[in-house]
Amino acid sequence: MAQTLPLCLLITCLLLIPSSQIQQEQEAFTTIVISQQGLDFLKNLLITQAISSIIPLKLPNITKTAKFPFLGNVHMLLSNITIYQLQVLDSYVKPGDTGLAIVASGTTCNLSMDWSYEYSTWLYPVEISDKGHASVEVEGMEVGLTLGLKNQEGTLKLSLMDCGCYVKDISIKLDGGASWFYQGMINAFEEQIGSAVENAITQNLGEGILKLDLFLQSLPKEIPVDDDASINVTFVDNPSLSNSSVGFDINGLFTARKKVPIPMYYYENTLPSVLCTEPTKMLGISLDVAVFNSASALYYDAKFMQWIVDKIPDQSLLNTAGWRFIVPQLYKKYPNDDMNMNLSLSSPPILRISEHNLDATVYADLIIDVLEADQVIPVACISLVIRGSGSVGIAGNNLVGSVKLNDFSMSLKWSNIGNLRMYLIQPLMWTLIQTVFVPQANAHLAKGFPLPIIHGFTVQNAEIIFSRSKITVCGDVEFRESASGPL
Repeated sequence: MAQTLPLCLLITCLLLIPSSQIQQEQEAFTTIVISQQGLDFLKNLLITQAISSIIPLKLPNITKTAKFPFLGNVHMLLSNITIYQLQVLDSYVKPGDTGLAIVASGTTCNLSMDWSYEYSTWLYPVEISDKGHASVEVEGMEVGLTLGLKNQEGTLKLSLMDCGCYVKDISIKLDGGASWFYQGMINAFEEQIGSAVENAITQNLGEGILKLDLFLQSLPKEIPVDDDASINVTFVDNPSLSNSSVGFDINGLFTARKKVPIPMYYYENTLPSVLCTEPTKMLGISLDVAVFNSASALYYDAKFMQWIVDKIPDQSLLNTAGWRFIVPQLYKKYPNDDMNMNLSLSSPPILRISEHNLDATVYADLIIDVLEADQVIPVACISLVIRGSGSVGIAGNNLVGSVKLNDFSMSLKWSNIGNLRMYLIQPLMWTLIQTVFVPQANAHLAKGFPLPIIHGFTVQNAEIIFSRSKITVCGDVEFRESASGPL
């Protein structure tokens, strides 16, 4: 009975979750495409990171016993075998139907090692030995691996589907002892040294891919924006691979950081495509208008879109004396009393994206308060419909923006001081919106929100493209290794 209780609670919770919420968590509103140039950049970065992580690489000792005429059995040992340098002259990455193929050709590596031998013969009943140091150069080595990518419960799963290393030529140079005499003897180790190098490189690549997979699995499913909001970066569906790019779909919607019940809004999923005007750009991120509308809905539900204004550039307008010719009855009833403006949105702002513009429509209520003694007295409420247009830009890895006022309309919602002549109030409202509310909105928009990019990478040379219902950011990327270490 005790074991069935948690199951019952889980089923109950699932039944209480709105179906629209479950559906939206499984839909994609942001698409990320890495072009061939971006894949080449990541390939070079991974090769550099792989070399720095495995060098120096110590190989197991190699022993060999060979029988020579007149000498008998000679026991030979190679020890302290270390790869201390690895260079990749040429490489390429190619997406395919099953995964990503990465091939490094013309690779060279340099090894150092100690050598020794010992033998005894019937001619001389004493043990004869020698030792020295050797340097090894491996040329024409080819390394290849195929990586599989798939979505695993909202995270990116990386698997090593195939891996191989082939050594073509080995050159061994001995120093110390009678090395000139025993060079041919040591050359007999070429095959074993080549095999040891191949096995070590293959094994370390496998371990490196496992670490990279663990890193990808540990990436958060939400990116914090501020104290109120996060961005859902859960992967949706498996990555899409073409012959020159890899695409990822993520949810991309804003979610509340404080898990409180909020109304659900339906966002139409148009699954944004990524179209960059410059094919040389490494990265393209396409954001559906639903992402921006989810942000406006979240901040609206969090009661964030409310302002009480008690300071404005023309402070005389926050005293009834400044309204005596506009609303005489206000001044007559409350002479020379201070005022404030209480602005609150009546619904989430509505954003629309077209080929050339980002437009926003804001529905708000402006309550005029009179401050008399210790009382705040609401005297009138004006409904506003504010229409503006916006622009967006990139600051670091944040998408930032600004808005400007195009026009607005207004109507009297209620009044405790009689009828108001709205045509006289309209210029005053325009001044308040233009000088107070628009700058406040722009101060928040200038902070922006983070793009779904892994920590350590920075967008460079960004281009922003408007299309129907989506905004696309195209750019190159730069990697800066953090203090905590490489990927």
